[in-house]
Amino acid sequence: MHQENSKSLSIIIPVYNEITFLGKLFEQLKLYFNFKNIEIIFVDDGSTDGSTETLRELKKKDDYNFFFKLIKLDINSGKGKAIQTGIKNSEGEYVLLQDADLELDAKDAKEMFDMIISNKDIKCIFGSRYLSGKLKKNNYFFNNLVGKINSLIFNIFFSQSLSDVHCGLKILHRSVIEKINLSLNDFGIEIDLASQIVRNNFFIYEFGVSYFFRSKAQGKKITWIDGLKSFYYLIKVRFFDNSASTNLSIIYSSIYMAFVGSHFGMGLGNTLFIIIFFILGSILGIHFKIISSTIIFLFIFVGSLFSKGNGTTLAVILFFLFGLFVAQKLKRHFLNSKFTNYF
Repeated sequence: MHQENSKSLSIIIPVYNEITFLGKLFEQLKLYFNFKNIEIIFVDDGSTDGSTETLRELKKKDDYNFFFKLIKLDINSGKGKAIQTGIKNSEGEYVLLQDADLELDAKDAKEMFDMIISNKDIKCIFGSRYLSGKLKKNNYFFNNLVGKINSLIFNIFFSQSLSDVHCGLKILHRSVIEKINLSLNDFGIEIDLASQIVRNNFFIYEFGVSYFFRSKAQGKKITWIDGLKSFYYLIKVRFFDNSASTNLSIIYSSIYMAFVGSHFGMGLGNTLFIIIFFILGSILGIHFKIISSTIIFLFIFVGSLFSKGNGTTLAVILFFLFGLFVAQKLKRHFLNSKFTNYF
């Protein structure tokens, strides 16, 4: 159960070889978050460039009011591990995640904090580099493309409409923090975090932020390999990190959707439709449990009994859509009831 404490906000900043940016970042934090009820937690993730010493010197200064906490990890373990460590050592009612490399502006972080504390119904805000009408500098096409593709896949898998899953600027209420159990240690932490928030039925709001891209020469650490790994993490969090009932629903709906696909095309085309509908069924099984999924299947089966040839195909599609509508209505009706695991 959430307990009240004296800290209104914990800002968690993972740091790995960011000596170039720490001084300016510290000045930004003093400008926007210089209050006694705020703690700023720097998690040094095994830096070797002098970042540790710089942070220790900054902590010794006497010109700031916020609580300065420095945590040193002996070896570089990844951004995800640093964030997990920071969260475990945080006390604030709200937790804000901020990168140390100045690609994202602390002024935007302050605006997000002001917004979330003024509306108690909002528990989670993600920054978005794509919604913003603010200043932006970005000339890394591949990273930008992968980020948008990942957000699209995430939206399909989790029935969301997010524009930027990977943005490093996020703020969460303590009630959200207490519901999630992060496990990924690298840049996959963004996907892990977003998926767990959605699974726990929290709504993610988005806020447009400025973005100032930095190059590899300036210390950019994410690579194309991380981009490829992110696709794996999307599959992992959606199709493997589920309850037994959800996994059963995925298998069940994949089979009956393959049955739907069998009504399309002929020969090789028919086989292709079966495969496509099997994949669509796996996504459908994520969102509908056994009873609601069975309702969809029954409507499809009834539709398959009508007419012949193309008429059967049309009937199957129409009855599938009608079954989807009914199942969605029932799912909403039983949401948060003791029967929710069946719908």
